[in-house]
Amino acid sequence: MEQQIIVRVAHSGDVHYSTTITDEMASSAKARGTGIAKRTPEYVAKKIEEGKSVIAHTADGTWVGFCYIEAWQHGQFVANSGLIVSPEFRKSGIAKKIKQTIFQLSREKYPNSKLFGLTTGLAVMKINSELGYEPVTYSELTDDEEFWAGCKSCVNYEILMSKDRKNCMCTAMLYEPKSEHTPELTASEFKTNSKLYERFMKIKQSKLLNWLTKK
Repeated sequence: MEQQIIVRVAHSGDVHYSTTITDEMASSAKARGTGIAKRTPEYVAKKIEEGKSVIAHTADGTWVGFCYIEAWQHGQFVANSGLIVSPEFRKSGIAKKIKQTIFQLSREKYPNSKLFGLTTGLAVMKINSELGYEPVTYSELTDDEEFWAGCKSCVNYEILMSKDRKNCMCTAMLYEPKSEHTPELTASEFKTNSKLYERFMKIKQSKLLNWLTKK
């Protein structure tokens, strides 16, 4: 029998999941070899207590997934960060449900803010696209120094800084609340867009890795 998975806004009673979440974030980043801004259990616990995160778990309390909200430039920009799913529950569609829930929570808390994200994951790019995000240049993101300081623990930080924060291995995506929400793509359109995203990511990463090798 398939396990029931609950996706909801996290509360103070979920703080005990913090270390499990950050351990899996670090493990996943290491396995991908792409790097990620480091999060501490204390930081994740704070987001949980503030009501700025979404958690997924089974009916018996087994942790499944997580994502949280960060606000920058006095709330002008908002990021849905730290999306992570337990390995045994990946490819089940749960990441999409978490992203949809954190997106709605962000819109409720920050209705006039621009939502943005940086990711190396094609799956996340696909989900963001469905929600109305579009690929943008880094110059369209927040210029808050604290946000960019969070990239220091990423293995690709040298690339980011050498490019004057204009490019890196991650793809930037942005949702602007004043624009009309993009209608949901048909299956054929979505398949075509996914292939374009995948090709774009391969070309971009190849160029940056070649640059790093020659340096």
